[in-house]
This record gives sequence, structure tokens and C-alpha cells, in this order.
Amino acid sequence: MLKPVRRWPSTAHRIPLRWKVRNLHSGRDLLSELSARQLIADVTRPDDFAKHLQKTRTIYAGIDPTAKSLHAGHLIPLLCLLHFRMRGHNTLALIGGATGLVGDPSGRMMERSLSEKAQIESNTVKLTHSIQQFFSRATEYALDKAPSLATFAQLQVVNNADWLKELNLLDFLRSTGIHFRVNHMLARDSVKLRMTAHNGITFTEFAYQLLQGYDFYELFRTMGCTIQVGGSDQWGNILSGIDLINKAEGNCARYNEGCFALTTPLLTTSQGEKFGKSAGNAVWLDEKLTSYLDFYQFFLRTTDADVEKYLKVFTLLPVEEIDAVVREHEIQPERRLAQKLLAKEVTLMIHGKEGLEAARVATNVLFGTDYSILHAKDIVKSLANDPRLVLCTEDELLGITLPNVAAKFGLTSSKSAARQLALGNGLYLNNISQPDVHFKLERSHLIDGQVAILRAGKDTHLILALR
Repeated sequence: MLKPVRRWPSTAHRIPLRWKVRNLHSGRDLLSELSARQLIADVTRPDDFAKHLQKTRTIYAGIDPTAKSLHAGHLIPLLCLLHFRMRGHNTLALIGGATGLVGDPSGRMMERSLSEKAQIESNTVKLTHSIQQFFSRATEYALDKAPSLATFAQLQVVNNADWLKELNLLDFLRSTGIHFRVNHMLARDSVKLRMTAHNGITFTEFAYQLLQGYDFYELFRTMGCTIQVGGSDQWGNILSGIDLINKAEGNCARYNEGCFALTTPLLTTSQGEKFGKSAGNAVWLDEKLTSYLDFYQFFLRTTDADVEKYLKVFTLLPVEEIDAVVREHEIQPERRLAQKLLAKEVTLMIHGKEGLEAARVATNVLFGTDYSILHAKDIVKSLANDPRLVLCTEDELLGITLPNVAAKFGLTSSKSAARQLALGNGLYLNNISQPDVHFKLERSHLIDGQVAILRAGKDTHLILALR
């Protein structure tokens, strides 16, 4: 078994404000930097780990393809990998094309429904693209913050189906199963939690830790990978891999330093809600699933209690700069300086400059008061894939009374409801109340002759654009 581990401090180190431009970590070593950013929950043998990182190493984190896109919750381990890359280490992203067919019991009281093989294969292809895009944009974001950073090593995306699908059951039991003790497997938190549930745990899920442990062993054996990063609910699974490597390779000359585990916190909001959810729905990194606007607004709505932590976890701004911003924010919290900075930085990293600009334009359309700076083409582009944007013909829009337009396109439930809204000064065109129920839309009323922004009440919007 492994040596006892030390619980990594959860509080960030406070360091005097001596930040210099383009210095993202103020001379801290990698583990200290991750700790300062509150990105470490647990780590094995921290002193040995720090020495181990004095040479270039290979690190991996795994993602099971249970969805077709990355979501905000995936950002934490992926950003941890990014910090390793920024220090010159090789990084691997493993997609569980095989383990996704089994289902990880970690953190769950109920058994996962088994996914269809075709769906897992489709998700694997899409996730591969999503991961590559994330690291491409995040690398660009990092280099913009610190152009002096060394050239990053190429990210590799691997699929554990490439080796697990070829395993013979008898060979696997003889070569791998022999190294696992059932009493140790039962002691894992993920297993103990399920054992207390009414339905218990199936053998399929019980064996998941063997498969994940074998992944670590395979990457160690073929790629020299010595470090695995994962969420804190993966701690037991990662230790299973280290145990396997210890027993299978412990006498090997190249295994003189051992392997290491690092887990990241499973973030919750200050209200105890799981991070990465908005009104119960996942916040996706794919703009076709979560628009630029909704992604930006998700981070902009961060509470004062959470914003400092999120700035440290989800951006590459120097910790000392974040501390200074938070101090300024605390003086006038109503200005929401910290939240605006957070939304800007995360959107820039995930969606690039184009995505950030689209989010800002859409925010101005839906929440701003000055429409004079808006242009029709920017409005349409910023709200692509947003259901509030409707493309229509001239015949559907021009020469028709505003209440009838509002009813026709679903802003109100009926024409009579729209007229009542207008009479009560609650129907707006381009942020101006229109109480005249006979007011007809003409091209001159449209922004750049192309776009009409209708609003019912305080915050129900409809954006109509001519095709």
C-alpha cells in the first residue's frame, strides 16, 4: 500500500504584492502555485512530488465520454493540466471510450444507466475535438498573458478503448486482478457509499477502479506517465493505479521515484450548489449548446462570496493581481468589478476574442440602455443559436402594428395581451416605450434598417432581424 498522504492546505498562500507584468506565478514552484489557486484537494508525498517535478514529466487526466461536449465542471482538472503544460511538462488527456461503457460509481448513490456503444463512440469523437480546441485557445490566452512562456509541448489525446478492448479477461485477471485485494477495494469511498445504498453496487461498477488503475499502468508503461490528475472523487481510483504500478513495476530500475496523484476540489457555490450548473442545466463549453451570452452571464452572476476563488481557479491572472482586484471590489461591491473581470477572462480563454465580443454585444442588447453603439450585423452574430433571435421577412415585419408583431412572434400570448402591455407602457422597441397600439414598424425604426429589439416588461426580449 501507499505511504500515508498529506492533506494539502485548502487555503491560498498570501504573498506580499510584488507582482510584475508577465509573471504569472511570482516565482512559486508548481505545487505552491496550484495551492495558491486553490486547485489542490489532495496530493501524495508532496515533498517527493515537488522534487519529481524538477524534471520534465508526463501527466494525465481522464474524462469519460458520457456527454458530447465539455462543460464548466471539466475546467478544473483541465486547467490543472494547463498549469503543468505552462511549466514545460507533457500532458495527456485520456478519453474513456472503454470505461465510459462501464460507468464510474464515484460520487453516485444510484447506478448509471449503461450507454450505447454508438453513443459513446460519437461522444468520444466530439470530446476529442472539444479538448483540442480548449487547449488551443487556452494556450493562446496564456501566451497573451505571458509571451515569454516557453513553447508548449504538444497535447496528446488518447482513448483507453485502444488498449482495454484488446484485453483478454483471463489474462487481465492473471496479470492485473492478482494485484488487487477485495478488502482494499471495499474500503474505497466510492464503493462504501454505494454499499450503503438500497441497491448496493454491481460487479461492473465495482470493477471500474481496476480499469482506471490499468489505464494509469498502461500510460506509465508506454508513455512514461507518472502523475494522474482528477477530481477529488477520483482519489481512490487514482490510488488503485499507483498501487498497481507499485506492485507490477516496483522492482524496475526506471521506477525509482514512484508515481503521484493530485486531485482538484469538487467546487460548489457558497449556497452549496454544484458548480457548472445554471438553473439546473450544465454550462457547456460548446457555443452551440451554451451561447456566448449565457456562458458570459453565468460567470458574471457569481456571488461576492465565490468570486475570489473563481478568479484564482478559472483564470491565469497572477494571484497577487487577483488579491488587489478583490480588495478594490470589496470597497464598492455594487460595481461588480471582480465579476466583470472573471466573466471577461474565462470567456476570453474559452471562446477567444470573437466570443468575448459577441457576449458583450449580446449583454448590451439584453441588459444595456444605450443602443446607439450597436450595429445590426454584430447583434445577429452575437445572438446566433439564441432562441430570442428570430429571422423574418419584410412582409412579416414591416407595415404591421407593434402589438401584432409581438403576438405573432411569441413575445406575448395574444394580440390583446400585447395591446394591454403597450397601453401600460410595458412594450418597448429598441429600449423606447411604445404606448400607441396603432404604431406600425417601418424600416427607419430598425437598427441599421435590419434589426428590431422588442421587450415586454423588464427582461423578456425578442430580437427580430430581416433575412
